[in-house]
Amino acid sequence: MPLDALIESILFFKGEPMKVSKLASIFEVDEDAVQNALQELDAKLTDSRRGIVLVRKDDEVTLGTAPEAGELVEKITKEELSKDLGKAALETLTIVLYKGPISKPEVDYIRGVNSGFILRNLLVRGLVERIPSPKSERSFLYRPSFDLLSHLGISRIEDLPEYDTFYEKIEAALEESEEK
Repeated sequence: MPLDALIESILFFKGEPMKVSKLASIFEVDEDAVQNALQELDAKLTDSRRGIVLVRKDDEVTLGTAPEAGELVEKITKEELSKDLGKAALETLTIVLYKGPISKPEVDYIRGVNSGFILRNLLVRGLVERIPSPKSERSFLYRPSFDLLSHLGISRIEDLPEYDTFYEKIEAALEESEEK
């Protein structure tokens, strides 16, 4: 499979911006090869008038929706935001509440599935916020937003019901993952 197609797959799977250097590391090629593949991918997406585009900012890239689909995406987003949170979103939000700040891979491990779309939905709703990880400039952590705490009527995370019990369970699950 060509490098541009592999990069498209990774960007789709991750669902968030990735540094060119990280892509080069993943594919064990130099950054010039990644830049060339990104140009090919961008051309293919543009030429074929697909529903997605390659979005670039500084040395990061991600996939986004084509501007021509903007109205439709906005309509669906409004509908999504007016719905109640589903079971998966509530589960993810609970993990962020009781363990945040927490990384996406940690959330994914605890839930057993990719949580990128749900985390993005919670970000859009203003229920969680994304902050840079102090351990790695390439990753982010998710934590509850002030709006969420205010909405829940609590002034501190520790005021959540059964906070100590849930925190310990999440910690145990994460420790188990590190042992594997």
